[in-house]
Amino acid sequence: MLLTIWVLALLSVIVGEFCHAMRTEVNITRNFKEKTEAYYVARAGLMQAVSELIRIETTPPLLVSVEETQTSDDEEKIEWRINVPISDIAFGTGSFSVKIENEAGKININRADQNLLRMMLNGFELDDNDKEIIVDSILDWRDKDDLRRMHGAEDEYYQSLAEPYYAKNDDFESVEELLLVRGITPEIFHDGLKDIVTVYAEKMGGTPVQTRRQRVARRKSGFSYDKININYASPAMLRALPQMTEDLVREIMIFRKEKDLIMPDVLEIVGAGAYTEMAPFITTSRESKSPFFTISSEGKSQQEGLVTHRIDVILKIETRSGKKYKILKWNDLG
Repeated sequence: MLLTIWVLALLSVIVGEFCHAMRTEVNITRNFKEKTEAYYVARAGLMQAVSELIRIETTPPLLVSVEETQTSDDEEKIEWRINVPISDIAFGTGSFSVKIENEAGKININRADQNLLRMMLNGFELDDNDKEIIVDSILDWRDKDDLRRMHGAEDEYYQSLAEPYYAKNDDFESVEELLLVRGITPEIFHDGLKDIVTVYAEKMGGTPVQTRRQRVARRKSGFSYDKININYASPAMLRALPQMTEDLVREIMIFRKEKDLIMPDVLEIVGAGAYTEMAPFITTSRESKSPFFTISSEGKSQQEGLVTHRIDVILKIETRSGKKYKILKWNDLG
């Protein structure tokens, strides 16, 4: 009898361990399945966003407006707007949410002039001397010569560091490269600077941005790397503008949910005083749009969103090429 009880106890332990192992395996398999589903739902959202961007960029504005109004009664109207989150579009058994940003709503550290670079630092607790050091050092880093500006830095400074390196003397290839520039600390970079700058211009790597004819066409269209397109600026970028407050940022974001701003709209929202301060740094021109976009797509494996996967992509819309777009950076965030 005692032996029988011990055998039964041993068998119970073995069966219990086996059941626990099987349950764990089932959970692992289900999680893998749902994570895989979320990944492909996120990719579906990304491809949908790319498709809509190509349609918008290749369709004249008036025709876009007509197409957006021609939806059937049974079809839910989805308006794909820049910097306005597009949430919970059903796909299969899951759903995805998408956000599209245009790089014209950021400061291009490869092309911006010193006034815009100086304005970029207004949101940080820096004294005037620290700002001048950062601005001059950015300009020294990206220019092609070894001549040091008054507050800047060239090889002599960087070679004197504990871990020496040379000044780039060329375009920034990534925003993270700012961490190598004199005066820019990890605190400044991660506390907001990285979210309001970009390195993407029409040409990179030290070659001229455009031919003379292209530069003239750009000037006529109103495009300028020295201005931020306020219709595409993120809340973080809006906060950096002179005289901007949280209330004004909120009003601008609410307005942009329905339509793009024009300069009289900006004047009405922010008031004459703030408008005078920020006008030299902003534009609302539709022509002042960058061909570079950032798309963030989050996929959910179920409608409840129990398992998610996010993909961030930077791409260039090439309306004149056969491929239509080119992916420059792909980041799986899981």
